[in-house]
Amino acid sequence: MTQCFDTLIIHANIATMNAEFGFGLTGESAVPYGQVLDGAIAISDGKIARLGATADIEQISAKRTIDLQGKWLTPALIDCHTHIVYAGNRSNEFEMRLNGVRYEDIAKQGGGILATVKATREASFDELYAQSEKRFQALIGEGVGTVEIKSGYGLDLATERKMLQVARKLGKDYGVTVKTTYLAAHATPPEYQHQNDAYIEQVCEWLPILHGEGLIDAVDAFCEHIAFSTDQVRRVFDVATSLGLPVKLHAEQMSDMGGGALVASFDGLSADHIEYLSDVSIDEMAQSGTVGVLLPTAFYVLRETKLPPIEKMREQGVSMAISTDCNPGTSPSTSILLAMNMACTLFRLTPEEALAGTTLHGAKALGLQDSKGKIAVGFDAQLSVWDIDRPADLSYLIGENRHNKQYKF
Repeated sequence: MTQCFDTLIIHANIATMNAEFGFGLTGESAVPYGQVLDGAIAISDGKIARLGATADIEQISAKRTIDLQGKWLTPALIDCHTHIVYAGNRSNEFEMRLNGVRYEDIAKQGGGILATVKATREASFDELYAQSEKRFQALIGEGVGTVEIKSGYGLDLATERKMLQVARKLGKDYGVTVKTTYLAAHATPPEYQHQNDAYIEQVCEWLPILHGEGLIDAVDAFCEHIAFSTDQVRRVFDVATSLGLPVKLHAEQMSDMGGGALVASFDGLSADHIEYLSDVSIDEMAQSGTVGVLLPTAFYVLRETKLPPIEKMREQGVSMAISTDCNPGTSPSTSILLAMNMACTLFRLTPEEALAGTTLHGAKALGLQDSKGKIAVGFDAQLSVWDIDRPADLSYLIGENRHNKQYKF
């Protein structure tokens, strides 16, 4: 009996990001982006069932056929590091800084991260959802099909819970994959000023409560001299590990704290920011398979000059993902395409590496490498269609969104 597939996509130029089609290989076997020109995909039960040339596949039986007429098809993009659930607006601080007001003085006036904490605590669930939804919609509009969303602007149990609940609802309402990350160890709240150890005790106590409510997919922390020490982070990670939760880390953004090696020692998903990443940490991350997440928009906004060690990570085989780091302070951006462009222009990634960073390696940074991030038989049929001439256009064009449509079967 001839199999009848649910959907057949034909006449698509496909950036598979799949080694079976030459992606990531060397020599004569290498094919940029693992591309299949005039390709076709058969889909059943939400999974890719067949993949190849249209001429080889178009005669098969399907309930529905979609002719893309030469448009490009990629895996739906993945934004693997965001803080999009928050309340308030800090453009006033942006303006104050450019008018010469020091950050320290802004902080004394209640600005900085604590301004966002205050606004997020005061917002109702519906208010927080409404503000965050606009940012979520913007991400989806650029072909993003999987979003990681962190807590970390509550810094108390009730508000951390509220943030994670909003994140869950966004994913459910829009049919988009959302992975939630518990980031209560983001900053010290005012009620625990100069009491970091006592606050970390609270973070560790809240973690199993929120995990028990089904709100946490992974655990993160900010390891930096202005935030938490490696010993304090290790305490949080020990609790996460006891609960079977994967960990990730804001690491080496402003200095080398050894955070990359620390998260690698827990077989962590990713080390993020990593401008000051050491050779030792790179070696440890290569051995553990920990992804290096690049956040070029924050690099740009902060006017940072210390570049991440891109070439060393290439040499050691550390996977590099790219993300928006959407947040109200250092990266008020919802454009994954801009992040890809900045990764190329500021960090000298190739367009192929940039697309891998928002598909294949973005999936790995979320522990989804067995179901998302490439177009392959058995993987989720979550696909983005683009009206472009070639995949490099996704990183090349600035301010021009050529996203045509997103399919999730």
